[in-house]
Parts: sequence; C-alpha cells; structure tokens
Amino acid sequence: MATATTRSTWRRLKRNKGALFGIVIIILALFVALLAYVLAPDGTPNANRMIVEIGGQKPGHKQQFLLLPKERSFEKVSFFTRLMSGREDRYQYIPISSYTKTKDSLIIQQFIDEGITERIAYPYSATSFHDGYSNGMVNIITQTFYLGTDKYGRDILSRLLVGVRVSLSVGLVTVLISLSIGVLLGSLAGYFRGWVDDAIMWFINVIWSIPTLLLVFAITLMLGKGFWQVFIAIGLTMWVNVARIIRGQVLSVREMEYVEAARALGFSHPRIIVRHVLPNVMGPVMVVAASNFASAIVIEAGLSFLGVGVQPPQPSWGLMIKENYNFIITHNPMLALAPGFAIMLLVLAFNMLGNGLRDALQVKA
Repeated sequence: MATATTRSTWRRLKRNKGALFGIVIIILALFVALLAYVLAPDGTPNANRMIVEIGGQKPGHKQQFLLLPKERSFEKVSFFTRLMSGREDRYQYIPISSYTKTKDSLIIQQFIDEGITERIAYPYSATSFHDGYSNGMVNIITQTFYLGTDKYGRDILSRLLVGVRVSLSVGLVTVLISLSIGVLLGSLAGYFRGWVDDAIMWFINVIWSIPTLLLVFAITLMLGKGFWQVFIAIGLTMWVNVARIIRGQVLSVREMEYVEAARALGFSHPRIIVRHVLPNVMGPVMVVAASNFASAIVIEAGLSFLGVGVQPPQPSWGLMIKENYNFIITHNPMLALAPGFAIMLLVLAFNMLGNGLRDALQVKA
C-alpha cells in the first residue's frame, strides 16, 4: 500500500514541471558542493587565494601569472582531503603584464596597478624554461576570471562554487533541528491535549511573537559567531511552523479508528505516536521542510551580510555580497549580483519543490 502511494505521488510530482526544475537545480547544487574544490579554478582552502594587485576585476578578465615554487615543503594531500577541504598552493602567484626570456634569466614586467608595472629579473631555477606546471621551474600561465575578482583579488567563481556548501549545510542542519523539535512538541500537544497542549501552545506563541531575525541575533550572540553556531541558531528559531502543523494534523488523526484500535489493544502512547500517528501526518511536514530549507538559506545570507553569520575567510554567498556590494554603484555590479543570483536560484528551486510536493501529496493549504 505504501509503495503504491509512493508511486502515485512520484507520478504526480513528475507532471509538475516547476518541481522537476527545482529537483534538477538541487541535484546540480549537491554535485557542485561535493566536487567544489575539484571544479573551482582556485582549489585552495576556502578558495582564499588573495592577489590584491588584481582586485575588483570585471567578469572575463584574463591575467598572466608567474608561478614561483614556494620555498617550504608540502605534505602530500590525498584526493579525499582535497575533495573535502582543498589543497594549499604550492606556488606564489605574481601577476605580470609581459615577460622576456634570456639565456640565464626571466625578465618580467610585474603588474602593480592599472598602468603601473615593475621590471624584475628571475634566474632560471632549472636548465630550461617552458609554459605550464613543473616543480622547480619558473612557469607562466594565463588564467581567466569568468566572474571577476573581489577586492582582495580572489576568484568570484571559485568562492561561489565553494559557498554552495554553506547554503546547503545551513538548510540541512536547520531542517533537521526544526523537524526534531517541531515534530516532538507538535505530536505531544496534539495527541495528549489538555494541559500538555496548553503548555506547549503557550511556549509556541511566546516564540512566535518574537521576530525571527531578533531571536536569531540573540541566540547567535549567546553561542558566538561561527560556522556551526549560526546553523544551530537558525534551526532553533524555525521549529514553530512545524510544531503548529504537526499539532493540527495529529489532532485529527488521533480520532481515527486505527488509533482507537491501537489504544484498545493496549499499545503504549510512544508506540502509537511513532508507529501509527506520525507516518500519516508526514506529508505536510515534507512540504514545510522544503520551505524551511529555502528560508534558512535566506536567513543565513542575511546574517552573513550583517557580519554575525559565517566568518571570513570561509565563503558564504551573503558574505560575498557584503564584501562586494560597493561595486553595485560603481563600475562592476556583477561581483555582488552573482552571489545574489545564486541565492535566488537555489531558494526558488526549494520553493518550487515544496509547491510540487504540496500538490503531489495533496496537502491542503
């Protein structure tokens, strides 16, 4: 019976083009989050390669670099470690305007600023010189910054790709926390009613009356600024919707004949709630979970923009907007608009998935 219901729900969901669009975007975001450090042109931890000489460049900017091996040695990094946290640069990136090769040295015009260069000669550290990568040799490469660079000279595209992890992580943690608290309190209030319902609803109404952003600020200041603190703070403020929905659903389900039969058979209250009540009220929960996922992404971006969310140098889309919003009124608005478009697209995907689930599960608004 459950399998047939699942198949019917999936068929209805597949007919919803908006929901399919949302699913495709979410799957792509998950793929990018997993392979961020492999896909990003800047594969350093947090995509934090700073080259201040080329800060604030427009999308499509091309720049030549002289790559000099750093003097200290580096431990070998496994593919899994690189996949999870990136790999530190083995080279020093020196922006150049042009270069000339002589018999024993490489003469470059180091790029300092627009129209300003400095002539520097580097002796060859090997018997030959060539373009490309090679340990122990001076190398020249040309890199294209497809979305430009921020004011610190970091690649916007790389930080955008790595920043997907923050947005998906905050959504996932928030949904897990909000569902855990909301389902527990909502099911207890709806099932037992009486003074239990009154006490829980009083607590819900108190939390409901506090503006979400103000409550997040208070929890964040209590827990401190940081990556996990902001996730927990957002999760602790978004369970109220879940609890109210679960309570309303349980109030109606608890009067059904199969619940009365379970009570007559002497089953315990926890078993009745877990085995018989909750499985039949999870449709609305899935819908509100998708909505909470989208809301969490927006709230995290807002907190990071205000400086109380994810802290530098970790890339967050909201933090990227904060760092580059001055460019909106100058000559290069795309530096701030790119993460804004990314937030909009991912939030739209979860909202459209939520709408599709609502129709497929036939949840009443």
